[in-house]
Amino acid sequence: MSTPQNVAVNGSRLWQSLMDMAQIGGTPKGGVCRLALTDLDKQGRDLFVRWCEEAGCTISVDRMGNIFARRPGRNDSLPPVIMGSHLDSQPTGGKYDGVYGVLAGLEVVRSLNDMNYVTEAPVEVAVWTNEEGSRFAPAMVASGVFAGVFDLEYGLSRADLDGKTMGEELARIGYAGDREVGGRKVGAYFEAHIEQGPILEAEGKTIGVVTDCQGQRWYEITFTGQEAHAGPTPMVRRKDALLGAARVVDAVNRIGLKYGPLACATVGLMQIHPNSRKVIPGRVFFTVDL
Repeated sequence: MSTPQNVAVNGSRLWQSLMDMAQIGGTPKGGVCRLALTDLDKQGRDLFVRWCEEAGCTISVDRMGNIFARRPGRNDSLPPVIMGSHLDSQPTGGKYDGVYGVLAGLEVVRSLNDMNYVTEAPVEVAVWTNEEGSRFAPAMVASGVFAGVFDLEYGLSRADLDGKTMGEELARIGYAGDREVGGRKVGAYFEAHIEQGPILEAEGKTIGVVTDCQGQRWYEITFTGQEAHAGPTPMVRRKDALLGAARVVDAVNRIGLKYGPLACATVGLMQIHPNSRKVIPGRVFFTVDL
C-alpha cells in the first residue's frame, strides 16, 4: 500500500493571485476600493470566474449575484463542501479582507488539481454579493437570502444612496443569475479570513479560530431641526440638528466604552442637509453600529 501524500497548497501562487486581484481598485496606500456591483466589482468577478474556469470548474450565478465555482466529486450527488467569502470592499478597504477567503478556496481547488486528487463530494468556491454592506445596507444581504434570513424581493430592492437597487446593478454588470438562491444542502462551509482587528498582531499570534460571533445591530437615525442663516441667527434661537446628532455620537461612544472590552459602538455614516458652511443644519441622517 502506498503512503498517502499530504495535500499542500502553493503559497506563492496564492500570494500572486492576491496581488493580481488587488490591482483592481487599488488605492495609493496599498488597499482597495471595490464597492459592491460597481464596474470594479465586475472586473474582480470576471477575473475570478476566468481563473475558476481555467481550473476546470463550472460556474453558476444565483439571482442575488452569488457566484459558485464547482469542482465535481466522485459522488457528485453529495452536498458540496463550500469555501468562500466576498470580493467587494469598503471605500478604504484592505486588499486581503474577504478576497483571501475566496482565493484561498480557489487555491485549494488548484492544488487538488495539481495532485490529481478526487474528492468524494464536490467542492465549491463561493463569492457572496455585498457582504460588506458599504454600498447597500444591510451587510451580508445576499448570503442572508441564501440562508433564508431575507427574502429575494427584499434583497434585490436594497438601494444605495443614489437610489440604485441591487437588482438593477446586478443586471447592469451582467451578474443577475438565474439560479434559485439557497434551498439546497451544504455538506460543510469554510471561510478563511484575516483578522479585521489588531489583536492577533498585538499579541504576536499567527492564527485564531472563531468561537463566537458578533451580536450586531444597525440603527438609522434622523434628526430634524430648522435651517437658518449662520451669521444673523442668535445661538439661543437655533434648532441645530447637527448639534443634537453630535451629542448622540458622543453618547454612542460612551456606551461602547461602558460595556467594553467586547462591546463596540460606531457612528460611521452621516449626511448633513443642506451641507452649506453658511447654513445651520436642518436635518442630519446617520447610522449607528452596535
